[in-house]
Amino acid sequence: MLAVPEYRFWFIVGSQALYGEDDLKAVEKDAREIVKSLNDSKELPYPVEFKEVAIDAATITSAMKEANFDDSVAGVITWMHTFSPAKNWIRGTKLLQKPLLHLATQFRNDIPWSTIDMDYMNLNQSAHGDREYGFINARLRKHNKVVYGFWGDQEVKKEIAAWMDVAVGYNESFKIKVARFGDNMRNVAVTEGDKIEAQIQFGWTVDYFGIGDLVAEMKLVSDEAIDAEYEDLEARYDLVPSAGDNDPEFFKEHVREQLREKIAMERFFERGGYSAFTTNFEDLWGMKQLPGLAVQLLNREGYGFAGEGDWKTAALDRLLKVVSHNKETGFMEDYTLDLRHGHEEILGSHMLEVDPTLASTKPRVEVHPLGIGDREDPARLVFDGLEGDAIDVTVSDFGDEHRMIAYEVEARKPEAPAPHLPVARQIWVPKAGLKRGATQWIENGGGHHTVFSRAVTIQQLADLAKMFELKFINID
Repeated sequence: MLAVPEYRFWFIVGSQALYGEDDLKAVEKDAREIVKSLNDSKELPYPVEFKEVAIDAATITSAMKEANFDDSVAGVITWMHTFSPAKNWIRGTKLLQKPLLHLATQFRNDIPWSTIDMDYMNLNQSAHGDREYGFINARLRKHNKVVYGFWGDQEVKKEIAAWMDVAVGYNESFKIKVARFGDNMRNVAVTEGDKIEAQIQFGWTVDYFGIGDLVAEMKLVSDEAIDAEYEDLEARYDLVPSAGDNDPEFFKEHVREQLREKIAMERFFERGGYSAFTTNFEDLWGMKQLPGLAVQLLNREGYGFAGEGDWKTAALDRLLKVVSHNKETGFMEDYTLDLRHGHEEILGSHMLEVDPTLASTKPRVEVHPLGIGDREDPARLVFDGLEGDAIDVTVSDFGDEHRMIAYEVEARKPEAPAPHLPVARQIWVPKAGLKRGATQWIENGGGHHTVFSRAVTIQQLADLAKMFELKFINID
C-alpha cells in the first residue's frame, strides 16, 4: 500500500500585548485546551499541534517561514482569541506556502450574562479579531479556508477534518510522479495537455517510458513471486474460470500473466518513486495482454491510473486517493446511457480497469477476450459499483487555463444483471439531472475520463481548487 507521511497541523493563536501578561497566559491556556480537545476527539485524520501565541509581526513571520520548511507540517490553523492587529500578519501570510485554515470560533459558546464585565469582553473578542484577520486575508487574495462556529461542535470538527484531508492532498500533489507506458492514444484530444504547466500549477511530474522498459522488468519476475500473488488473489476474490468458458489451465496462465505485469510495474514504480501511471492499448509492443487485473490490483494499493495515456486523470486519481485515504475512489469513464424517461442514468466503466475500491459486490476474477489491442484475453476483476451520494470530476486543459469540472451524483446499482458484460460497472445520475448535468458538462469542456468517488465531497473539490488557484465549475 502506498503510504502517506505522518503529517501534522500547527495551531497559531492571534493576540496582542495591550491587556497584559495575565491575559496572554489565558489565551495560551484556552488555545491548548482547544487543541487537546480536538486531538482527544479522534475525529481529525491528523494531529493538531499548538505552536504559539502570536502577538507581533516578527513572531508571525518566523512561524510561517518555519512552517514552509518543515515537511511534516501540512498546514496552519489560525484563531484570533482576542484582537490581533492584522497588519502584523501581512508579511508572514504572504510568505506562507502551506494551506491555511482560519478557525473563526470563540473559547466559550455562550455569553455569561451574570458575570460578564469588560475584562471578559476584552479577552474574548474573537468576533472582533476574526473580522480584522479575515479582512487582511481577503485583501492579500489569500486562498484560505474559513471554518466558522464553536470549536466543540461536531459540524465544525467535520469541516476541519475534511479540510485537513484536502490540505494533505495538496502537499502530496507536488510529489506525484506519473509513469506513462507508451504515448497518448492517437487522435484523442482530451488526453493531451501541457505537462510543464501542470507541474507548475499542481506539482505533477510526468515521465514517458517505452513499453520495452516494462517488458524488460517483466522478464525479471520469478515464478515464486507470481505464486505468492496468486495465493493472495485466491484469498481475496472469487476466481471463475467458467465465466469465459475457459479451460482451468488457460485461465490460470492468463491470470498469472496479469500478475507478472502487476509485480513488474510495482517494482518499476517503487524504484522510480511513481505513484500514478497510464497505459495505452495502441502501444503494447512485446506484451501478451493489455494490463487489466494488474492495473486494478495497483489501484487497490493506492496508485492513480487512467487509460490511453491520460496522465492528467491518472494524477488526479492519485491526488483524490490521498484525500479519500484510498476509499471508494477511482478512475472512471462515461460509457453508455439509459435515456428512457424515468430511468435516465449513465453506465460508467472501462475496457478492463475499474478500481476495486468502488466495489459493492465481491470481485470475481474472470478471463475474456478483448476486442481491441490485438492481444491475448486479459484477466480482470468484475463487480458492481456503489450506491449513494458521490462525485464525478475531471481536469481539462484549455491551453490558457486548467479547469476542474465536477458534479454531485447519485450512485446506483444496475437494475438488472448483465451476464454478457465482462467488466466492472458503476451506474450514476447527476443530481442536476442527466439532461442538464450532461449538457453543462459538455458545454464546459469536461472530458470522458474522470475520477469517481463516494468518499470525496464537492466542498473538498472546491477547497482543493481554491488552493491551486484553479477554475472550478460545479454543475449543481
